[in-house]
Amino acid sequence: MKYAKIGAFVVIVIAIVVLNHFFGWSEWIVSGELSALLQSLVNQNLALACVVYVVLAIVGSVVLALPGVLFALAAGAIFGPVLGTLLCWLSMSIGAVGAFVIGRYFLKDGLKPKLAKNELLNRFLFEGADRSDVFLLAVTRLVPIFPFNLQNFAYGITDIRLIPYAVYSALFILPGTAAYTIGAAGIVDSQNRIACIAIAIALFIASFAIAWVLKRKAQLP
Repeated sequence: MKYAKIGAFVVIVIAIVVLNHFFGWSEWIVSGELSALLQSLVNQNLALACVVYVVLAIVGSVVLALPGVLFALAAGAIFGPVLGTLLCWLSMSIGAVGAFVIGRYFLKDGLKPKLAKNELLNRFLFEGADRSDVFLLAVTRLVPIFPFNLQNFAYGITDIRLIPYAVYSALFILPGTAAYTIGAAGIVDSQNRIACIAIAIALFIASFAIAWVLKRKAQLP
């Protein structure tokens, strides 16, 4: 049964890849057409534009595995630094939970026994999940260079519980999300460009600094 779930997951992934190839969903989301559509909706109906962005960001990051940074940059450029950060943070938080649940259901039963055979992986992924996984989660979320989509599915394989995962993910992805979003907003806003970029740089520095402190405290490899 546990390998059947992995097989089902692989089949679903292959199906999505094939359909995406033929229908070009990823290209449409990444292309300027989507940005133009959202910008038009912002001018006509801001609430609808927000809903469309959140839905597409969740689907794009979870189902199509598009980089979350793309949606952060788009949010900043289209919605501005404050609303853009809020919408992107909400989307990525929901998407992270969705991918976690998928990973837990389809992958954990089949992959955990194999990963647990590795002493290092067993130590940080399965033993003492309430302690070490939270520190590991904090570090990987605060440093926005780790593949966000892979993290979400991978954490579903660990023993960390859903509620702590959701809370800490939402908390620790905020600085990185804000940095990208505010930076993008500054690029398109000439009047506030210097302030936005300065804030973005400060957020990046703060994220790396906090991650470094937590890494040392948890003695992560």
